[in-house]
Amino acid sequence: MRQLYTCYILLLILLTSCKEGDKQNNTKALPRIAIAGLGIESSTFSPALTHEEAFHATEGEDVYKRYPFLQMDSLNRNRAQWVPTLVGKSLPGGTVTKEAYESLVSQTLKLLKENGPYDGLFFDIHGAMSVVGLDDPEGDLIKRIREVIGTDVLISTSMDLHGNVSERLAQHTDLITCYRMAPHEDAMQSKKRAVDNLLERLENGKGKPKYKAWVPVPILLPGEKTSTRIEPGKSLYAKVPEVEKEEGVIDAAIWIGYAWADEPRNHAVVMVTGDDKEQVEKGAEFLAQSFWDVRNQFEFVAPTTTLEESLKLALASEKQPYMISDMGDNPTAGGSGDVTWTLKQLLARPEFKSENGPSLIYASIPGPEFVAKALEIGVGGKIKALAGAAVDDRFAGPLELEGTIEAIKEGDRNAEVEVVVKVGSIHVIVTKKRKPYHYLSDFTNLGLNPKQTDIVVVKIGYLVPELYDMRGDWVMALTPGGVDQDLHRLGYKRIKRPMFPLDSTMVQPDLKAHFIPASNSTE
Repeated sequence: MRQLYTCYILLLILLTSCKEGDKQNNTKALPRIAIAGLGIESSTFSPALTHEEAFHATEGEDVYKRYPFLQMDSLNRNRAQWVPTLVGKSLPGGTVTKEAYESLVSQTLKLLKENGPYDGLFFDIHGAMSVVGLDDPEGDLIKRIREVIGTDVLISTSMDLHGNVSERLAQHTDLITCYRMAPHEDAMQSKKRAVDNLLERLENGKGKPKYKAWVPVPILLPGEKTSTRIEPGKSLYAKVPEVEKEEGVIDAAIWIGYAWADEPRNHAVVMVTGDDKEQVEKGAEFLAQSFWDVRNQFEFVAPTTTLEESLKLALASEKQPYMISDMGDNPTAGGSGDVTWTLKQLLARPEFKSENGPSLIYASIPGPEFVAKALEIGVGGKIKALAGAAVDDRFAGPLELEGTIEAIKEGDRNAEVEVVVKVGSIHVIVTKKRKPYHYLSDFTNLGLNPKQTDIVVVKIGYLVPELYDMRGDWVMALTPGGVDQDLHRLGYKRIKRPMFPLDSTMVQPDLKAHFIPASNSTE
């Protein structure tokens, strides 16, 4: 009996060992994929600077929270051994300080060194970061990553269509894609596509694409003129999946580029990747020429006019809310967010002097000292304090706001503290730190009801979906700031010329595809 029992125990140990061995073998068979990236749009025409804390960098397990398609129960999560290192994303803003950039890059490289080796890397960036004293930060970052992980590792890059693709970035990445919608309703779908492409090429053993076609297109337009909601952007971007589905093509993409930075890489780009040289070349040149052919058809996504005319339209309208985009200092495009020029005009208008005047919400203006005083006084109290123009006072100085505090909310990720002060018939939202207002809840959480407000002025360009759906009517005001929509006023010095529309009479450019060598090419 004892011998039988001993044999039984040995058999159990053997079976358990086999199962554990199978688990280990299965785990080893899965590709090891790192996750890293930094994202921001940085206006070099704004005096603002962006510091490290603005990126809200996450490491390790916290990185997964950014990607619904990599949650524990997702299919993609179980197709690889994922190694999340550091991912940081900032609100658009000013140029990133060199200290912030080097700190974030150093942390990324350290984590990559400690956790290698890798079969792949999901590189999640925006593509429009500017750094003090450094051209092409994303190209610099991926080159330094390559020095750590090697040139054989398969890198798949996901980008915003308002990013810039330098030749250096194109060489050091293997697979690359970007959003196909503006507003970016497909942002997460595009990131998932980058991951799907990476996993598929690792699983099928094909690895790096044989061909990467890169076509620089000498067009530099603001996003407010290139929305895919309207023509010609709608039809232009509809051609992208048609090219992608061709046999031998992995992905196709059109980058509009970022108009509010002054670097040689700032222009439109088309890229197509795949294994069929003819299809890759033909697809890239077709998309590039299609873009060039419609260059004169791009118009603002909504009516544009001066602030003065915008207010006349709004005051005469019976539709609620009448939304005015205060575009020149749009923090979602890189503005400092604290230009007071528009708010100064509003406060001077006689229509809004009385509490019973047309209702107006202004969102928003940073004023940390104002907020600190409001916290001392409390809701319901009277306040008189300065706000705005601490960063960008080129167009108007700090404003003294005098009114009644109607709401105070603490804990917002971006604003930190929000205060609603009523001045005449205007509800001004004052924040400790700048914040874009995108959602109905951004207002209702402060006790405001924009749907029943006559006029809502937001520091934004084209309206994001929730605001767009909420609008009664809408106009975009051509106001001053770090993301001025009049590109001729910006004073570019370093972009490549000629460039449309700055050089509107330029002749047909060379739109032949450049074949970019693979990251591990010895040529």
